[in-house]
Amino acid sequence: MRRVIVRRSKSRRRPGKDATDSGSRIGDVVSPEDLLGPLSELERKYAPMSLYVAGRLGRPLQHPRVSIVGTRHPSNDGLDATSRISASLAQRKAIIVSGLAEGIDTAAHRAAIEVGGQTIAVLGTPLTRTYPAKNSDLQRLIMTEHLAISQFSEGSPVQRRNFVLRNRTMALISDATVIVESGEAGGSLHQGWEAIRLGRPLFIRQPVLSDPRLGWPRKMADYGAIAFEEPNDILDFVPIGFPAALATDELSSP
Repeated sequence: MRRVIVRRSKSRRRPGKDATDSGSRIGDVVSPEDLLGPLSELERKYAPMSLYVAGRLGRPLQHPRVSIVGTRHPSNDGLDATSRISASLAQRKAIIVSGLAEGIDTAAHRAAIEVGGQTIAVLGTPLTRTYPAKNSDLQRLIMTEHLAISQFSEGSPVQRRNFVLRNRTMALISDATVIVESGEAGGSLHQGWEAIRLGRPLFIRQPVLSDPRLGWPRKMADYGAIAFEEPNDILDFVPIGFPAALATDELSSP
């Protein structure tokens, strides 16, 4: 493991807000194996060469780790479902993984934190940047008390393709992925297909899978995606690491 100091860039401002307070922030550069343990050939295919990490969670990361992702423009039902799913899983000792994006991601991080759980933010920017800027305080909290991960070095430009790569890496980090709500395009769908490629469980809320306006849920179901209504449906498929006595808070359909 190499220890580095990540300094604020003096170049022209790029999209997003500077996540550092002032001066410099210490971060670690680690390999995916340092963070996750040994990887299979399938997992190594698209794994980044190195990752930049900041936060308190120990390495290698504990299980279970569950990604909760979805649209940046969710419905009220989608936001409510995200908060219930995230809080319920976090209370059962699952680490909640998401991408710090507006909408579903932000709700997933906040719900885990509010119940005293752990969360990981996988960024599409360097650790020294925040996108969207409104999440700068949330990112700072996660970098201090939880864990933030980026595959982009300080000074890297913030580009649209970064967020596709971020979702691929998030699928690798997670034992399972949950898509709460999404239209016919978006980063959560990239992550869903990558989870399927990796052979990781992919969960789609039953109301979304049943929506006749959407084609992607049924396509993913043809490749093994699992419809769910309760958090217990998810925990049945991820590594054991939580109390055996689980509550059965059913997530109601709209």
